[in-house]
Amino acid sequence: MFKRAILVKGFGDGPIPVNSLYLQSQASFADPVRARAGSQLATTGVNRDTLVSAGWLDLREGPLLLHVPDVADRYYSVQFTDPSTNTNFAYVGTRTTGARAGDFLITGPRWAGKVPSGTRQISSPRNSVLVVGRMLVHSDRDLPAAHDLASRIQLSSLAESGQRL
Repeated sequence: MFKRAILVKGFGDGPIPVNSLYLQSQASFADPVRARAGSQLATTGVNRDTLVSAGWLDLREGPLLLHVPDVADRYYSVQFTDPSTNTNFAYVGTRTTGARAGDFLITGPRWAGKVPSGTRQISSPRNSVLVVGRMLVHSDRDLPAAHDLASRIQLSSLAESGQRL
């Protein structure tokens, strides 16, 4: 049901295509009560210090590349969940991989290729992955800077990124 909600209804801004990341708008963060309604997606509630991004990955066609920017001293995390078991199997972020920019190859369970140089592998137990990202917002004045950083967390195929296996 959560997968369908993400892919069909999104978070109020319309559907979120498979293998892409949705980033919460600045308007919905700044004023969650009056922000454009329309999401029928059950969420964990209003969070006033963290921008949220989300996506649903399908790794059957091959791995995807996640790029994260240098966030300096800001907290962020990208959580990878096996939706069949509701188990988190990997994290990228300040506490686990550091604050510097990096590239991560997200691979399915049967993938057997070569990881590009300078890229770290995240092995998924299944081809279907729920991704949830969070970016700390220090204050209302900090929202544009935090949103800019969160928007630079990018998901792409290897072909789109220009990397080769």
